[in-house]
Amino acid sequence: MSMAESKVTGIIKSLHVLEDDLDYLNNTAEDMKKQLSIKAKTGIDKLLEKTQEMATNEAKAIIDAAKTKAATESAKITEEGDVKLSEIQSKINANFDEAVKYVVSTILKT
Repeated sequence: MSMAESKVTGIIKSLHVLEDDLDYLNNTAEDMKKQLSIKAKTGIDKLLEKTQEMATNEAKAIIDAAKTKAATESAKITEEGDVKLSEIQSKINANFDEAVKYVVSTILKT
């Protein structure tokens, strides 16, 4: 084998080793991409779950506050209604005899 053939063979072997190294690096990069994609998906899923949980808790808090406010308003309206009803009942009771006399006198006049 001549010196030139020996050098060519050495270069070919070196290129083959370099090609193997490039294939290994490409495979490693692909594996890293897959792992990164999986980690990103997992992170996104966790963030989505946490966001949904926070939104649900916020919605519950808003609903509870609205229920409390509605109950307070309802109690206030009921109390005001009871006061007005008592006032009307009191006026009816205070003027009942006079109303009866007026009705009787009106009926007797006709």
